[in-house]
Parts: sequence; C-alpha cells; structure tokens
Amino acid sequence: MDAEIEFEQRGRAGLITLNRPKALNALTHGMAVALHAQLDLWADDRSVDTIVIKAQGDRAFCAGGDIRALYDWGRAKDPKVIQFYHDEYRLNARIKSYPKPYVALIDGIVMGGGVGVSIHGSHRAFSERAIFAMPETGIGLFPDVGGSYFLPRCPGQMGIYLGLTGARVKVDDALALGLATHAIRADGIAGYIDQFAAGRHPDEVLPQSSAQGPSMALRPLIDPCFSATSMEEILARLAASDNPEAQNIHKSLASKSPTSLKVTLRQLRLGAQLDFADCMRMEYRLTNRFMAGSDFYEGVRAIIIDKDQTPKWQPSDLAAVDDAMVDRYFAPLAQELAL
Repeated sequence: MDAEIEFEQRGRAGLITLNRPKALNALTHGMAVALHAQLDLWADDRSVDTIVIKAQGDRAFCAGGDIRALYDWGRAKDPKVIQFYHDEYRLNARIKSYPKPYVALIDGIVMGGGVGVSIHGSHRAFSERAIFAMPETGIGLFPDVGGSYFLPRCPGQMGIYLGLTGARVKVDDALALGLATHAIRADGIAGYIDQFAAGRHPDEVLPQSSAQGPSMALRPLIDPCFSATSMEEILARLAASDNPEAQNIHKSLASKSPTSLKVTLRQLRLGAQLDFADCMRMEYRLTNRFMAGSDFYEGVRAIIIDKDQTPKWQPSDLAAVDDAMVDRYFAPLAQELAL
C-alpha cells in the first residue's frame, strides 16, 4: 500500500506529499506523528533549505482531521482521541516556529487539520481551486489547530465571522484576510517545486499577490454585527439588518451547535490577546472538554455518518448555554499541553 504521507529530498528541498486523495487527504494520527519527526530531521540538515508540503489529487489539499477515527475513539473512550489532538497541536506549534521556509502549496479544499499543517508556515500559496474553511461549529466542535491565534488576527471581525459560521473563502479573500501569502496556478505547482529544489528561496519564486474577494465586501455588515460581545447580540444585530445577506448568515448560525458557538466566541476573543503557545494550550483544554461532551458525536453522526443533516444539539438553544457552562470548557487541566 502507498504511504499516507510521503517524504522526499529533491535537491535543496524537503518535499512532503499528503497521500490520501480518496479521503480528501484527511490527516491521520500517523501522518501527524511522521510529519513532526521528519521536520525535526530536516531542521538540522544543512542540505535542505526549504520545506514544501503539497497533496495528491486536485480535489483537496487536506479536508481536515480523520474525523471518523476521532468519533470511534471518543465513543469507545479510547485515549487515542486525546493523543491525536496532543500530537497534532504539537505539530502545529513546530510548524509555527520552524527555522526554515515552510511552503504550503494549497490546491483544492483546505479545512481543519489541513489548515493546521499549512497556515502556520512562512508561505501559504493558494491556487485558483483552493477553498478555505473552518467549519467545526457545524459538527459540535470549535475552530482549533491554532484558529484561536490566526482568526482573531484577520481584518476587523472577519475571523470571528469565519470561525462562527464556517464560511468558505477562495484565493482572493484568503489573500486579503492574510490566510494566504501568495496566489499561484495549479498547473504551475510542479515548476515551483523544481525551483525550490534548485535552491531558490520562496521569496524569489512565488509571485507577489494581492486581491479582495466577495467575503471582504461584506465587512460593512460583518464588522458591526460580529463585534458584539455575545452570540445573542450578534444574532439580534443580524436580524435587525436590512442587508439580505444578514438573513443568510443568521440562518447559518442557527444551524450550529449552541455550545460550540458560545465557546468559540469566547475562544476567539481570548485568542486575540494570547501568544501562539497559550492559544494552543487553551485549545487543548477545549478539546478535552468537547471530547467528553455530546455535541461533537452528534454532529459527526448527523453530518458525516448518517448524513441526515439534522443534529440534535444538547443544549438545543443558546439561552441554555450559560456562562458557568462555558467557563468549564476553559478551566485548567491536570495535564496541560507541553510545548
């Protein structure tokens, strides 16, 4: 069988290939552990100048973590479910602090765990087929893999909007939001890799890019609505807006886990004031609490397994998710994430 993740030194470049195209290159625990180990080796290898990560297939760079495995482990109370997040978050932190250029060539869908292995690198090049989203509130979770750090640092309230709604953006918006650093053509990826292999620095190779897409055009609506301090007030402001798009956003939020929404809003507000390491420690606390709860399993059942699209959240409305309940998600752990 082909490896789920492949490593190759090509000239002066360390090349990583995510190799689960039939599963949209979803990140498994084994892939995360192997990637971290290889990055450690290349960090001290003077024959490698630049790290490049890409994926097989043209549908997805990486559509997220291996949600079905997490669901099964969590249902069985298997400690592997927490070990996955522990190792994934340590990998995210390694990429964030990596001493060499780390270039993600993103072609197709990039969500969740795929964002975690790309956005923290020095260079994030989106093709015309790239689609970014953090859709976790729709499956009873929260935007993790460093979402606490990078989402609040998007312009205005755009990151809060993306984290709560799971809205998708393409390359133009990704550039304007700071999620992407460069725009590339999918048919040029092989050529870029050849230039990195020849020893050229990514700043010399990747084209200078800037753009503004349709999501950024919504800022006059999003900024005043999503600057509210509570989910109830965000929804009230959307309901009172005369912008037709406000009702679509309101409807989208109404379908999400109420617990996820309130925890995510708190998470992103806190993350704006924290450094990256503290954001990851906070997310590890949240993961432990979500894996011990019910909404994640119900969300995965309804959206991914049974596909009936009708999750029954517990609690089922925002009013029942009080501050004390949200506080418990953020409480310190007996064993915190060590970075």
